[in-house]
Amino acid sequence: MWRELFNDFLQDLNAQRTRAFLTIMAMTWGTIAVVLLLSFGDGLGTQMLNGLMNAGNQIMILYGGETGMAYDGIPKGRRIHLSEEDGPMLLAAIPSIAQITPQYRAGVRLAVGKNSTNTECEGVDPNFEEMRRMYPAAGGRFLNAKDVAGQRRVLVLGDEIARDLFGTQDPVGQTVMLERVPFTVIGIIQNKIQTSMNNGPDSRRAIMPNSTMRTMFGWQHVNSLVVRPGDPARQEEVKKEIFRVLARKYHFHPDDERTLFIWDFIEGEKMSRKIGTGVAMFLFGVGFLTLLIAGVGVANVMYVVVKERTREIGIRLAVGARRRHIHAQFIFEALLLAVIGGALGMFISWGVIAIVHLLPSDDGAMRFLGKPILSVGTMLLTGGVLMVIGLLAGYFPARRAAAVDPVESLRYE
Repeated sequence: MWRELFNDFLQDLNAQRTRAFLTIMAMTWGTIAVVLLLSFGDGLGTQMLNGLMNAGNQIMILYGGETGMAYDGIPKGRRIHLSEEDGPMLLAAIPSIAQITPQYRAGVRLAVGKNSTNTECEGVDPNFEEMRRMYPAAGGRFLNAKDVAGQRRVLVLGDEIARDLFGTQDPVGQTVMLERVPFTVIGIIQNKIQTSMNNGPDSRRAIMPNSTMRTMFGWQHVNSLVVRPGDPARQEEVKKEIFRVLARKYHFHPDDERTLFIWDFIEGEKMSRKIGTGVAMFLFGVGFLTLLIAGVGVANVMYVVVKERTREIGIRLAVGARRRHIHAQFIFEALLLAVIGGALGMFISWGVIAIVHLLPSDDGAMRFLGKPILSVGTMLLTGGVLMVIGLLAGYFPARRAAAVDPVESLRYE
C-alpha cells in the first residue's frame, strides 16, 4: 500500500513539477523562518543571561543604608555601616547562606614604567572568583587563603588593564606600582561579556586580598558584603534572615527596608529568563505564521489535485477502493510535501547557522547578540509543527475526495 501511495505521489510530482516545486519552496521558507528565528532568539537569550551571570553568579550584594524608622528610642536617619565581621556572623546564623565575602573598593592608580592608568580596585577573598566569575586566564591564578592570611601584596588584573600596562608582555609575575606600593601580578581575568556592571566592567578592574586592602587604607567598614545562598530559590528567605540578624546587631527595626540595600542578581536572572522565554514565544509566533501560510498553500494545491483527479477517484471507488484509501492517498501526499520542504529548510538553516558561527564574535554587535543555537528542542518543535500542518493540509482535501459520488464523478470532465 505504501509503495503504491509513493508511486502515486511521484507521478503527480512529475506531472505538476512547477506547482510541486513552488509548494515545497513555500514549506522550505516557512521552516527556515521558524528555525532561524528560534535559534537566534535562543542565542540572544543565552548571551544576555551569561552577561548577567558574569557580573554576579547567583549572588546578592548587601550595602548599608540608613534607618527610615525610629526604633528603641533611636531616631531615624542613622547611617548603617557594615563591617567585615558581619560576614562570619551571617554565615553562622543563617544556614541557607553558602558563601559570603567582604568587598572593599577604592579608586587607585597603577603604574608600570611609563605606562599608568586609574582603575577601580577591590579587596575580596577567594570566594569572589566563583561568585563573580572572575576566572583567571591560563598561566595565572586567583587569590587563595594564603594571600589573605599573609596580607600579601598581590593583584589580579582585568585583561584590558593588563594590556594598557604591559602591552604584549606576559603580566603574570611582573611588578605593578599601586599608589607607589609594589604589587605582584598573579593572574589576568579572562575576557567575558557583561550586561550588568558595578562601577565598570571587570576587564578594567584590579583585585587584591581584602586583608591587604583593609590594612593598606586603614578602613573599619566594608563597602558591601557579597552573599550567595545555597539554594537560589530561597533568596527571599535569606533576605529576611539578613535583616533579622543585622537588625539585632545594629538596633534597627527588622521591617525597615531602608537600612539595607540588596542588589539581587538571582531576581535579575529570573527576570532575564522570563524575558528570554517571551522573546522566544514571539519569534516562534512570527515563524509559525509564515509556516502556516505555507501550509495553506499546500492545502490549496491538494484541493486542486482533488478537483483534477475527480474522475480517477470515482473510478477507484467504483472498482472497490475504500474511502480510507482515498483519505490515506491525499494525506500522504500532503505530508510528503511538508516533510521534503521541512527537511530542505532545516538543512539550509543548519548551513546558515554554521556560517554565522564562523564569523568573529569578540567585538561589535555579535558580542552581545551571541551566536544562534540550533537545539534539539527547536528541531523537534519545528518538525512537530510541520507534521501537524501537513496533516491538516491533507486531511480536508482528502475528506472532500473521499466524499465524491462515483456515479457523478464518472461524468466529470
